[in-house]
Amino acid sequence: MALHHRFGHRDLLRCRFALSPAWETQEAIRTLSRPDRQGYHLPWLQRIRAAAAGLDLRPLWLLMPRRGHSTDFISPPPSGPGVSFEEEIALIRASDPAVAREDMRRSLACTPGALDSDTGRALLADPARAVRELADLLERAWSVLIEPHWPRLRALLEADVLFHSRRLADGGLESLFDGLHPDLSWDSASLTLTIERPSAHERVLGGQGLLLMPSAFIWPSIAGGFDPPWQPTVVYPARGIGALWTPAREDTPAALARLMGRARANVLCALEEPATTSALAHRLGLAPSTVSAHLKVLHAAGLLISARHGHQVRYERTPLAIALTTGEPPVS
Repeated sequence: MALHHRFGHRDLLRCRFALSPAWETQEAIRTLSRPDRQGYHLPWLQRIRAAAAGLDLRPLWLLMPRRGHSTDFISPPPSGPGVSFEEEIALIRASDPAVAREDMRRSLACTPGALDSDTGRALLADPARAVRELADLLERAWSVLIEPHWPRLRALLEADVLFHSRRLADGGLESLFDGLHPDLSWDSASLTLTIERPSAHERVLGGQGLLLMPSAFIWPSIAGGFDPPWQPTVVYPARGIGALWTPAREDTPAALARLMGRARANVLCALEEPATTSALAHRLGLAPSTVSAHLKVLHAAGLLISARHGHQVRYERTPLAIALTTGEPPVS
């Protein structure tokens, strides 16, 4: 059994990456009910436990079966590479009630007894109301579970996109797909991307291409198979989640701190992975304006390079900066 994504030649040119705050929100909700997913996220669970206790997530959990169809309209594939949660929740609120009802019915049918439960019957009896109430619940969950931690999460996801974009540039789709997940395989002869799963499904991309989306909370699973009208999408575990919730390192070399000042040296050493100003500010506990000032000086000194991705600018250390922070001589 497997999910097959069938590519045409136009689809090969239309593979792209995106991030989704709404997806991370619904996967965080799923993680709260799945002990098998919680290992890497125990520090996060401790931080949000008290606030999460005030959320009644049972209607959303009912639409997230362990196997089978999960409701698509509550976490649709994003329309662009850098959408905000506000943009995504507006799209969810605008869902067609008739389409949402069928979407929910398919999910409820995957859990024994869910269709006949009081909550299941209420969701299907008034889908317009269900859309409003589910969107309200997702918005509350975002504010409690994800929004306070979004700069850290976004930095992780952006670093993953940068890493895999380089793999794509270096080795093409075969190199890219080879490193995403053990259950995913690429057949260049038939132009087919396959995800091993308990059920059989096929999606012909038809020129739409494929959206690739890293996620912190989907680990250790992989997701795909969004049905029309949604963009064909594969969601995979982001690299580096093992260190996601660890405190920032405090090992700035003393000599480097004396050379350029402790605060500026801390900013340079914190750039172990490319990051934005806001991500660094969150990581270091500093005001974004302070971090921005340090980045400008480091960039002007030739210690950083910058690259724009959508509306954001990510900074990365140059070989000289790597040598200064690690003590290793730059490669000539």
